[in-house]
Amino acid sequence: MDVVVVESPAKAKTINKYLGRNYKVLASFGHVRDLPAKDGSVKPDENFAMSWSVDTASGKRLADIAKAVKDADGLILATDPDREGEAISWHVLEVLKQKRALKDKKVSRVVFNAITKNSVLDAMANPREIDAPLVDAYLARRALDYLVGFTLSPVLWRKLPGARSAGRVQSVALRLVCDRESEIERFVREEYWNIAAILGTPREDTFEARLTAYEGKKLQKLDIKNKDQADGIKAMLEGASFRALSVEAKPTRRNPAPPFTTSTLQQAASSRLGFSANRTMQVAQRLYEGMDIGGETAGLITYMRTDGVQMAPEAISAARDAIGKEFGDKYLPEKPRHYTTKAKNAQEAHEAIRPTDFFRTPASVRQYLDADQARLYELIWKRAIASQMNAAEIERTTVEIEAVNGSRTAGLRAVGSVVRFDGFIAAYTDQKDEDSEDEENRRLPEIRQGEALDREAVNATQHTTEPPPRYSEASLIKKLEELGIGRPSTYAATLKTLEDREYVVIDKRRLIPEAKGRLVTAFLENFFDKYVEYDFTASLEEKLDEISDGKLAWKDVLRDFWKDFSAHVDETKELRVTDVLDALNEELAPLVFPAREDGSDPRICPKCGTGNLSLKLGKYGAFVGCSNYPECGYTRQLGGEANGNGENGGAVDGAKVLGKDPYTAEEITLRSGRFGPYVQRGEGKEAKRSSLPKGWTADSIDHEKALALLSLPRDVGKHPETGKMISAGLGRYGPFVLHDGTYANVESIEDVFSIGLNRAVSVIAEKQAKGKGGRNGGTPAALKELGEHPDGGKITVRDGKYGPYVNWEKVNATLPKGKDPQSVTVEEALALIAERAAKSGGGKKPARKAAAKKPASKAAAKKPAAKKKE
Repeated sequence: MDVVVVESPAKAKTINKYLGRNYKVLASFGHVRDLPAKDGSVKPDENFAMSWSVDTASGKRLADIAKAVKDADGLILATDPDREGEAISWHVLEVLKQKRALKDKKVSRVVFNAITKNSVLDAMANPREIDAPLVDAYLARRALDYLVGFTLSPVLWRKLPGARSAGRVQSVALRLVCDRESEIERFVREEYWNIAAILGTPREDTFEARLTAYEGKKLQKLDIKNKDQADGIKAMLEGASFRALSVEAKPTRRNPAPPFTTSTLQQAASSRLGFSANRTMQVAQRLYEGMDIGGETAGLITYMRTDGVQMAPEAISAARDAIGKEFGDKYLPEKPRHYTTKAKNAQEAHEAIRPTDFFRTPASVRQYLDADQARLYELIWKRAIASQMNAAEIERTTVEIEAVNGSRTAGLRAVGSVVRFDGFIAAYTDQKDEDSEDEENRRLPEIRQGEALDREAVNATQHTTEPPPRYSEASLIKKLEELGIGRPSTYAATLKTLEDREYVVIDKRRLIPEAKGRLVTAFLENFFDKYVEYDFTASLEEKLDEISDGKLAWKDVLRDFWKDFSAHVDETKELRVTDVLDALNEELAPLVFPAREDGSDPRICPKCGTGNLSLKLGKYGAFVGCSNYPECGYTRQLGGEANGNGENGGAVDGAKVLGKDPYTAEEITLRSGRFGPYVQRGEGKEAKRSSLPKGWTADSIDHEKALALLSLPRDVGKHPETGKMISAGLGRYGPFVLHDGTYANVESIEDVFSIGLNRAVSVIAEKQAKGKGGRNGGTPAALKELGEHPDGGKITVRDGKYGPYVNWEKVNATLPKGKDPQSVTVEEALALIAERAAKSGGGKKPARKAAAKKPASKAAAKKPAAKKKE
């Protein structure tokens, strides 16, 4: 019997059915080892030696694997077919060697791009050894990410309190988002006018033609700058005669796009299905690992982390057969289509993402999938099958028109297209750009060269230039890919990290940088500019690719990087915080000193009139304060209204009035305090307040939304069993439903306003089934895991009867009032634990006190990396 190791239990279950009794398939549950979240896990002075740790759960799984291997004939490592999968196999093998579980047993590595019986059996028949260059590339990437994060993050904490952490790819992605926001702030709108005529043919058909030239001069987009100009041209056209100078019908062909890669799938799923990158990968993982389709278990798609755009020959053949059956022979090209990747890196380029069986149509499997799985599978199936279909044949017609009014002339143009043969469009059409014009998709009536045209109307419309749009997840992924930054398997995790660390917020599917994120980016651009440059990060990715191709030694790359990077970090230790704030005041002037409505100097304190405003750093991060402190106590949240607030982070003086409460007649206002924007009804101590939920921005709040927030908690209905009321509300840990002391979280704030009685009862029942914590007995579930304590044991954040607290072994330390449990760092936790242990007089006080005395310890540089792949 051979032991087969895969990554996930779902995959193990599927593969077990294919292999039979002679194999035992076990899951590693993703990565089994990782670098501990403490200083010294990578040792540059010891030739970049790396210390790996195994958590309790992984240790148990490795023990199970070792036990099975001791009684087996051989070991087959069958983890995913990419760099991360190769690394997991290497880790498992290294641990088994340490445990001396292998002895002289045969070890082999197999990879399969799809979890189907044929793919798995074919892989088993063609084993190989672990790919050492791929493992080296993983080690280099992991060491680089660790060294950047654990070296740069403490600098951020010392010079920029409130910042979470920095990362090699994460910081560059954040810079893109922040640079776009700066572009938007600097953008100056320009007025321009478009002029179009509605014309009629002798056959009484009408069409629209746009002005393209006037008085012999070709017009550009911004040439008609004001109403007077537009009115003059409009008057000329209203008295002109029109004639078709030329009519050109030009046939064109549109070829299909290749099948999906990881990034193009994430982009399409975002624009078409509204999925986040993270959600797309979750659903795709499930489709890949295997589904029960009418009694047969099989993976529905090939591996979803890939740069490749080509399909295997047998898949192309199957696709062509399916095209003939589903669409007809006229949609089938004479020869198969072949695509080449444009990605700079091809080391992960296996096949493109495609269905494992093209005859498994979306309609035939829909009943076995949930809604999201069905929608994503349909998208993948359609794009893959369209890639092998005939081109669409389109006739593009352009009509040039002359307008004459006395001695004055103007030129107009009408454009339209007709699809003569839909080709691949019958299966899949690309999502159009939201801002693109659709005049080319209009169909023009019959227009003959030289014939006179009747003027029906002339329209002049005013426009202003628009700033560049904020990035969506899809467009940011596209930009990262264009720049060669990051890799397919990293994009979803990178975006999730930016959101989790509150560097960006996603509003209406657009990424908006938070003040905290802009501060971090400005700091890095001013003091670590090289390491957030796009070209530098892309060149580092290329070196990692060369390592995976066996062209570079991974430790040589690390040495070259570390020599310059460590020296640069050492230089910043001499920086004074005042130097940092001066630089950030200038870099972020539009954010720190927004223009005032009265036109007064935004850098002068509006309260005392003599002090200068500047960035200040406090316990909870950056804010704007007056230079005359403590005589003048003016403060304002960074990014808040220019009129500011009173003292000590209270409500803004110039609060935005949203309207009145229809029942109490009290004013409802939008305000900004030290902890962010909030809405308030009334004044004084009795005023009701509500913070904005995650994902809502101050700009999006109107009277209706404010009323909804202030109406919480909302009665949902009486529980059918207890007769007690179920309510829905917004708490410190997000939206919830509450019944008889049991709180259960719901997915979004929208659920709080819309959840019905049946759903609320189900959510509460699910929570009760998992068991209660706090006063009802048992240990409360962890809200957040922070990592390992230097003395051993996990540090977690939990919620108890008296509020949130940090837990380590038997030590419970209450969080400071107002502290967000999700924002607690390892360093803060260590200090709280040490303080609590000292007060109680027990435990390992010396070690904990030592930890507490180092507030900038690298041990708190960031949370431990996820054990399981994205």
